Amino acid sequence: MIVDYHMHLRGQLEGGSEPLRHSLDTMQRFVERALELGVDEIAFTEHAYYFTQTREIWTLPYQLDRCTFDLDVYCEVIGRAKDRGLPVKLGLEVDYVDGRQERLAELLDGYPWDLLLGSIHWLGDLSVDESADAENGVWQRLGVEEIWRAYFDALAEFAVGGLVDVLAHPDLVKIFDIRPGRNIEEELYASAAATIGRSGVAVEVSTAGLRKPVSELYPDPYFLAACAREGVPVTLASDAHQPDLVGEDYEAALKLLRATGISDVAVFTARDRRLEALPS
Repeated sequence: MIVDYHMHLRGQLEGGSEPLRHSLDTMQRFVERALELGVDEIAFTEHAYYFTQTREIWTLPYQLDRCTFDLDVYCEVIGRAKDRGLPVKLGLEVDYVDGRQERLAELLDGYPWDLLLGSIHWLGDLSVDESADAENGVWQRLGVEEIWRAYFDALAEFAVGGLVDVLAHPDLVKIFDIRPGRNIEEELYASAAATIGRSGVAVEVSTAGLRKPVSELYPDPYFLAACAREGVPVTLASDAHQPDLVGEDYEAALKLLRATGISDVAVFTARDRRLEALPS
């Protein structure tokens, strides 16, 4: 079985922007592309900060400016697609917010999620991935090793917190190929894998990193191998914002999984996980 469990339900590009389009017509374009590529099941996982029901959580202008959509509408549209037999799952990308995770979990409780992704895009008020030279970015304010250690501390907190089912692009911190040294990387990867293994959450193997400055899959092969040794299940993801990115570069992702000895993919329904065999 092949899944793509990380995508954003956006309309066609308009002047460089990707407007949210919570409609069956928009969803159908993603589904058609998935089926064309042999992807059996997809999940829509919009960022939680887009929805007014979570507005009290956010503090940054970037988040508050986008917090204008109705979470009930989002869930209802995906529910209608599922009722029509489309191979879609209802998900959300839950961004890390230090000190406010429990409240965010309360706000998201009661919705019929199939899976929740956990991602780290900010450390405090500092962006990890906006731009390496952004004034409000972490790379202009902190040292490289300090950033990596803070990132993996947050990842461990997410893993054990019980809020999410999958850690999305788990080593996103490498996005600009700014690294603390391989020995420190491997130390952090091994420690994170052990924590994730104890937590029971899955990790995402994402092709999105191939489209970023680092030009690598997430996670690093050493990190993935460490997770495999700890029995951590995996999902597959493209982080598609447009239909033409669904399942992109999956050949590379499957090659990495096979090289690591991973033969199953985690599949979610109503936040219940099962393992299905990947194609040989």
